[in-house]
Amino acid sequence: MQTAADAGDAATLLAAVPAGRRVALVDPRFVGHVHTLRLGLTDPRFPAATVPGALTAQPEARGALLRALHRTTAAVGAGAPVVEPDADPAPEDRTVPGRIAVALEAEGTAVQRPALGSLVAAVPTDPEQQAAAEAGLASVDDEAVRLRNAVKAHDGFFTTYCISPYSRYIARWCARRNLTPNQVTTASLITALIAAGSAATGTRGGYVAAGILLLVSFVLDCTDGQLARYSLQYSTMGAWLDATFDRAKEYAYYAGLAIGAVRGGDDVWTLALGAMVLQACRHVVDFSFNEANHDAVANTSPTAALSDKLDNVGWTVWVRRMIVLPIGERWAMIAVLTALTTPRIVFYALLVGCSLAACYTTAGRLLRSLTRRASRTDRAAQALADLADSGPLARAVAKVAPGLPGAFTAPAVALLGTLVMIGGALFLPYGSPLTVAAAAVYVLLSGLAVARPLKGALDWLVPPFFRAAEYVTILVLAARSDVPHAVPAAFGLVSAVAYHHYDTVYRIRGGTGAPPQWLVRTIGGHEGRTALVAVLAAVLTHTSGFTTALTALAVAVALVVLVESIRFWVSSSAPAVHDEGELA
Repeated sequence: MQTAADAGDAATLLAAVPAGRRVALVDPRFVGHVHTLRLGLTDPRFPAATVPGALTAQPEARGALLRALHRTTAAVGAGAPVVEPDADPAPEDRTVPGRIAVALEAEGTAVQRPALGSLVAAVPTDPEQQAAAEAGLASVDDEAVRLRNAVKAHDGFFTTYCISPYSRYIARWCARRNLTPNQVTTASLITALIAAGSAATGTRGGYVAAGILLLVSFVLDCTDGQLARYSLQYSTMGAWLDATFDRAKEYAYYAGLAIGAVRGGDDVWTLALGAMVLQACRHVVDFSFNEANHDAVANTSPTAALSDKLDNVGWTVWVRRMIVLPIGERWAMIAVLTALTTPRIVFYALLVGCSLAACYTTAGRLLRSLTRRASRTDRAAQALADLADSGPLARAVAKVAPGLPGAFTAPAVALLGTLVMIGGALFLPYGSPLTVAAAAVYVLLSGLAVARPLKGALDWLVPPFFRAAEYVTILVLAARSDVPHAVPAAFGLVSAVAYHHYDTVYRIRGGTGAPPQWLVRTIGGHEGRTALVAVLAAVLTHTSGFTTALTALAVAVALVVLVESIRFWVSSSAPAVHDEGELA
């Protein structure tokens, strides 16, 4: 820490700091809580941030900061006091850091201003202001505020009332021992994998242990995000781990339950894969709808207005959050049912609960889409195209096919293709060449659906239809094959493909766009993989070769996707975002 005598001296001192380091300007008269400075000066997610009387700049914003300082020096004169009473003040902050923040924004550098709530940040200029600031400082316990703010604002009922009241203290315990959120996330994954292993024993004791361990894993899953918010340890790697480990934990647990059930003489692999498919399709509905609408112009509707009104009635908020069966409620249900019942009942409950939740959320999104007068942006259309995951075959069709007119044509065509594909897999004789013909029709219709930009009111349904077509086709063909271990192999294939789709979502959320096209081409796109599985089912009818082929395809997709995903998320181009976790 160094003290500058004036703006010119501050510029000189900052220029001497090594280029790769964060710098900060703090008015020497600053009065405020320590956590105020943490929020304003240490959050790694933003290139620049400010609170009254203080400003920080990451290396990428250092140049703009120095230019702003030099302009201040030129304006008030080299050697002038750091705080010039006659200088034009910033609207909310009359100090040099406040004016510099405004100058940075005028140059085009985004400056984060964290919400401080009851925390104090002031630069008093007379004894009366000094006394008021010190009184505010004494009246607020910033550690209590820090703990309270560590908890995610909008969470499910179970998480809010059964986990967060004590997990925040675990987060503080971890922070005081210099544990990182990534270490806690990894511990949560390991605990969930041990829970899956316990379930795989197929014994009552194993099921009880699995249920307890799954809840412990969820406590740690909440703790990692709270630790990140408590200590402001947001990181690129943390975003990736948090985004992917939840899925890995849940799907591994499903597999453990299925293995345990088989050991007990009850084959529930089809139910396990069905639960995974349903949950993945629910998520893509959420992702697709949000990406289509988060930057839409004139994005209002009577349905959304009604929802906002209901948010003012406390009990309706919790009911609606519980109806969607968020991760806390879902994992609690899985844990309790595992300990007390059988894997088959667990999967029945999951399928019923998630189906009702999917109907509720999808109906609400449909109503909002039909009643709002929103104009989709080019970015939203591109995000939906990326989420569609169209491969070489669909792209070739889209390239030569004319864009079909009509506001609802794209989702209608995608739905028709999905029904043709799933219907063929479900009702045609297993192994029939007609199933391959259905796959060819699906490829054609998939290309037609994305032949024009996805800017229609319901075009956000196109990616969910494609996910359902691919996942359900793999499930149905594996289940109908009557080949040993075909469904577990299909479980592995859907897991690998679902990872690719989740990875796509979080890249888009981070603002870096979808995975590279070579990756999508290499793994065939949704229509290519679906057609390939249909061909394999027809060629390798009722033979163990079908299981081998599904396994090989799963391994190949997993290797390509994981290697590219890991390369991206540990690279310097990965987005420095923190995932807030799953709400629905």
